[in-house]
Amino acid sequence: MFLPFILLLAILSARAFQFPFPKPAVDPQFETSSGGLATLADEYTTFHHTYFPSYAVRIKRTPPEFCDPTTSTYTGYIDVSPARHLFFYFFESRSDPDTDDVILWTNGGPGGSSSLGLFMELGPCRLINGTTTRVNPYAWNERANLIFIDQPIGVGFSYADHGESVASTEDSAQDIVAFLTIFFENFPKLRGRVLHLAGESYGGRYIPAFAAAIYDSNKKLNLSGLTPINLKSILIGNGFMDMYTMTPSYYDFMCTPTSVEPFVDIATCVGLKTAMPRCIKWYKESCLDSLDLISCQAAMSFCNDLTGNAMLATGRNPNDVSKRCDGPSPASVCYPIAKDINEYLNRPEIRKLLGVSPKLDNIPYTQINLTVNAAFKANVDYPRDRGVRVLLYAGTYDAVCNWIGIQRLAESLEWTNATAFSEQQSKPWILKTDMMKAGTLKSFGGLTFLAIDGAGHMVPYDKPVESLDMLNRWIHEEEF
Repeated sequence: MFLPFILLLAILSARAFQFPFPKPAVDPQFETSSGGLATLADEYTTFHHTYFPSYAVRIKRTPPEFCDPTTSTYTGYIDVSPARHLFFYFFESRSDPDTDDVILWTNGGPGGSSSLGLFMELGPCRLINGTTTRVNPYAWNERANLIFIDQPIGVGFSYADHGESVASTEDSAQDIVAFLTIFFENFPKLRGRVLHLAGESYGGRYIPAFAAAIYDSNKKLNLSGLTPINLKSILIGNGFMDMYTMTPSYYDFMCTPTSVEPFVDIATCVGLKTAMPRCIKWYKESCLDSLDLISCQAAMSFCNDLTGNAMLATGRNPNDVSKRCDGPSPASVCYPIAKDINEYLNRPEIRKLLGVSPKLDNIPYTQINLTVNAAFKANVDYPRDRGVRVLLYAGTYDAVCNWIGIQRLAESLEWTNATAFSEQQSKPWILKTDMMKAGTLKSFGGLTFLAIDGAGHMVPYDKPVESLDMLNRWIHEEEF
């Protein structure tokens, strides 16, 4: 049974409808002159695909001293025409890389590098004291192959030669589709392998757009007799998906007893409650009922300032309100390790290991590209529907993309089983390891919402054991 995947972008609502997702046929006779990934050299090998003539993928083996010496690691660039270049990491599974699923991970922002996910959250290693790495026993490549990608252009080690840029999620999605097609086609053991798309924060807009682009491309690949991408599910952690639904939840999260006690002063809460109807009305009229870009941006700024200033005044970490903000934001996102990651990836010897383009030698690595951030926020994306399993998970201490708004969004989605999902009673999520309650879940018909107790915006960082339990159950379709 193929179940609806709602493209959770942020501006308009649309009727849901379902499509069958064809299971791709794997051609065991397909060969490439490069052989498998293990045959790659320490220098770049370039791959092409006739279906995407303006794209190429360069990939190299990375020395074992980088990150996790027990995991085969590769880095590379997706070359878009001659001028744009997206950087990626590929880590083989610690279990069975020849058969395990593939997960593609992207952080949010927009304009945020996925190195935060790699070195701070779910990658094979954690950065220690900004100078060295330590193997992460709870990495998401325990039972899956794992890709991290710096996207869009201008983020992390991704760059453009002539000032080109990508300013919409849809354009970025086309680059991802081309990369995955070329990557899977050129390595026989990956061809037709199950793929899961995962991300957090603004990944709540990236990931559905990537999935929709894959679906559209697969129809063309099928008609051409080529192997489509075997997309099986998407996972979105503390995702920014729908401002209209999310915004009222900020008052509830900060000013009423939810997962934490109210932590904003009474006067500010009264002001929030008074101004919130104006914010919602303005946003609806300018961004949903009609599309007036200038007025829509003004409405978004008004709403963001309303809630953001209230949060900022508390001095708490908006990503984890149980803690104070440690360090300046956005440079550190209230976590000193974010600054350490920047410094680590600015070291010449690390860049050389990774094969970073010499064109970036004089350009400092930063976690957030604010130019890209502004460009994407000025763009308006539109929703569509597709059929694939969806997991929406959220840490209960995150104020930025809080669990209240995400649960409301899940319950408001228009799809075939919407009523049945909404009527489901939430139940405890019990860990396999110690049989203790780790959160609360609601699930029906391919859509699952999971609130993870005591976690902030970056769930794998705060709750590594729980996040790995969640991932392994999800990708192997085990009962929660």
